[in-house]
Amino acid sequence: MKKFYTSEGDDGTTGLLGEERVPKNHPRIQAVGAVDEASAALGLARAQSDNPDLNQLVKNVQEDLNQIMTLLVLVKPNPDKFPDLQKSRVLWLEEMIKQYGSVIEPPPGFILPGESVPSAAFGLARTIVRRAERRVIQLHQDGYLVSEMILPYLNRLSSLCFVLELYTFNNQLSRVGNNS
Repeated sequence: MKKFYTSEGDDGTTGLLGEERVPKNHPRIQAVGAVDEASAALGLARAQSDNPDLNQLVKNVQEDLNQIMTLLVLVKPNPDKFPDLQKSRVLWLEEMIKQYGSVIEPPPGFILPGESVPSAAFGLARTIVRRAERRVIQLHQDGYLVSEMILPYLNRLSSLCFVLELYTFNNQLSRVGNNS
């Protein structure tokens, strides 16, 4: 039978990429946890959507977030084994914001998340991405961040989540209008 635990963290520590172990409440682990939560929330949003293009977009973002989590636990840069996130990924997010944003109207003020299930899921993802961004800012201030692209990526990702929240709400509205 396969074992799904190591027991190494029973003392409240976890390993980094390197030979260091840190407490599970270390700023690096807090940041990784927030990014992991963001990926899970995006997975929930993807599971609520029946749009294949949107689902592929979210999968691509989740793959980027996996790379980001690796970079966050990297003690020293190792570009051969663990390459940094490319600036092209931030530019890609900007293109996705433009693409999906071009077919929606900006809200006149604050919105209340929850107008549809997919919209609510993207709203939840947006707030978690913002928390991840705050945790990564702390890493940057503490001198632990080895990547220059993670902060811009998370910043754009929260904007994309907002656009997708509006897009999925508007998409739901247009279906309801077409069914009446």
